[in-house]
Amino acid sequence: MPKTLLKNTQPWLVATALTLLVACQPATEQQSAAATQDEAPVAKREPYTIVSPHGERVDHYYWLRDDERKDPEVIAYLDAENAYYDAYRAEYQGLTDELEQEIIGRVKQDDSSVPYQRGDYLYQTDYEAGKEYPIYSRTHIESGEKQILVDVNVLAEGESFMQVSNLQVSPDQNKVAYVVDNIGRRQYELHVKDLTTEAVTETGITGISAAIAWAKDNETLFVIENDPQTLLSKRVIKYTLGAPLETAEVVYEEQDDTFYMWVSNSSDDEYVMIQLDATVSDEVHVLDADTPNEDFQVLAPRERDFKYSADHIDGRWIILTDYQAPNFQVMEVAHADIGDKSKWQPLVAHDEAVFIHGFELFADYLVLNERREGLRQIRVVPWAEPAESYVVNADEASYVMTFERNVEQDTDVLRYNYTSLVTPTVTYAMNMATQEREVLKATEVPNYDASKYTTARTWATADDGTQVPVSLLYKKDFKQDGTAPLYQYAYGSYGSTSEPWFRSSVFSLVDRGFVYAIAHIRGGQEMGRHWYEDGKLENKKNTFTDYIDVTEHLIAEKYADPDKVFGMGGSAGGLLMGAVANLAPEKYRGLVAHVPFVDVVTTMLDESIPLTTNEFDEWGNPKNQPYYDYMLSYSPYDQVSAQEYPAMLVTTGLHDSQVQYFEPAKWVAKLRHLKVGDNPLMMKTNMEAGHGGASGRFARLKETAEEYAFILDLLENPEE
Repeated sequence: MPKTLLKNTQPWLVATALTLLVACQPATEQQSAAATQDEAPVAKREPYTIVSPHGERVDHYYWLRDDERKDPEVIAYLDAENAYYDAYRAEYQGLTDELEQEIIGRVKQDDSSVPYQRGDYLYQTDYEAGKEYPIYSRTHIESGEKQILVDVNVLAEGESFMQVSNLQVSPDQNKVAYVVDNIGRRQYELHVKDLTTEAVTETGITGISAAIAWAKDNETLFVIENDPQTLLSKRVIKYTLGAPLETAEVVYEEQDDTFYMWVSNSSDDEYVMIQLDATVSDEVHVLDADTPNEDFQVLAPRERDFKYSADHIDGRWIILTDYQAPNFQVMEVAHADIGDKSKWQPLVAHDEAVFIHGFELFADYLVLNERREGLRQIRVVPWAEPAESYVVNADEASYVMTFERNVEQDTDVLRYNYTSLVTPTVTYAMNMATQEREVLKATEVPNYDASKYTTARTWATADDGTQVPVSLLYKKDFKQDGTAPLYQYAYGSYGSTSEPWFRSSVFSLVDRGFVYAIAHIRGGQEMGRHWYEDGKLENKKNTFTDYIDVTEHLIAEKYADPDKVFGMGGSAGGLLMGAVANLAPEKYRGLVAHVPFVDVVTTMLDESIPLTTNEFDEWGNPKNQPYYDYMLSYSPYDQVSAQEYPAMLVTTGLHDSQVQYFEPAKWVAKLRHLKVGDNPLMMKTNMEAGHGGASGRFARLKETAEEYAFILDLLENPEE
């Protein structure tokens, strides 16, 4: 499932929790249950039959699923696993503390985002030293007076989790709407603050997504209500500020559960837009923001294998689409002609060598974010002279360029971000007419010296002959002699590209001699749309074998010691770790699987589980053949066998809305039952968070320190 984790349980809880587990087990299995914190918890085995049109399977750990997250027996097991992990990591707590200080030491604690102008104000996000959460503010351009919009640190007081998302200022700039989640399940409540009186209204609108759009009357808001069971975005709600909650009106309801939904304003604020997105199909509905009580119009009706997105400028819609263009092309249509894609006119033609990620609109320019030869670049296209387009210069051979927030259309200034594995993010303002650029912000990273490191790209040959790109980071004094430890990351699903971003925490491994590798395996879109198509549905196994082939390549080229290879992935990347663990356990000293999607078939058979129906075109629908057999053949949970597995750290969040906690819990329980050998298997459940782990910026870094300490301890103690 689409895209770690915290909270310690006291070690004394282990005996209590395990006593409960032993009492619930058949006599034949009680002998294997642990009774002290030095032995692994052993979950009871209770047969439960999973029924499908293509056969029955027995799941002995299905009892670990508790949708209410209140079952004492389940909580006791998770607590026992946490306590077992706490006892294990207590042996190297000093190393964890050292890493935590290092990683936090690379964070500029008092920091601010690059301000952007909207009307009379400059908006920005601030962090203060020692504080976990952002402070959203604005400054009046003429008076210089600063106003706090939302201080998340204040909202977080007394809460174990806090997330504020998607602040949206009203057109007249007198109100700000935002959503709040204090559990981690990504089910939000709508708040609105009056910026003239400072009064905050908790609207009572709950169970919504983070999407928000304003009408031009500054009173009408559009949000999306989620299904309480599946958590799918289902209904667009129109709400008038100050009106009774029961007057909120459903203006659109999606009947097809394979679609995700979002609502926002067009970049010129002229329209409210409903964006409907499935794996292979899109649909956009638009409404003039001046007439919130009118009906939405469809920009182009949905069709299978037809994707598009759109934005508005000067009476016309600019459209990014895969219509007759696998790598996407850009087209346009006048607003008066919407509803029929045969009216669309080409602007930027399809190119087999270039994948178009997105675009920004300006009065005189169309700006593309595109990928060529695996690198993400920016191209500026003058409306008046498209043939005179140019690519923004890069300073390194390997890099990433993305758009910074561009609010105004009537400007020649493009704001964009530049980064690489060794270059912290630099935000530029570039005059598109002269190509002169100004640094708006160069991210400060304390205790970091870029001159000590270097990056490289290499290509691994997959088992079918495909060349798979790999991004590498290591110290400049690195010797390519086959003795270095390797930390290999990948994702490889949903067409999501693993960019070579700067990541300050990873230098705690690189400084200790590690090579950091990002494997750009199939399932992402690093090499174009076909790269994604070759890594999903019945091509999914390419993702797993690509990862293993990258490992073999890096060992063969002496980037890595074969006895010192560590892998990491999260969510669908956790599925990757699970599949790799089953396919090639001998190649890895250790694997880290964050919030892993590992029970593929059972989850995809159950449409009551959040996100299942949205994923049928990604993984397949196991109610149908041949998907059932193919998915079963790689599902990590189903393929666990009696073999020696590498050391593993598995994390999850009790309130995870993307990958339910019981998937990794069941997987670990089954691994404990079947695995051979003494390699450590640890699971940590954050009992107060969801898919993204802890909500505070330092709390997240503490989790990274725990992961690295687990790896480094294994490296220093190879006999464990």
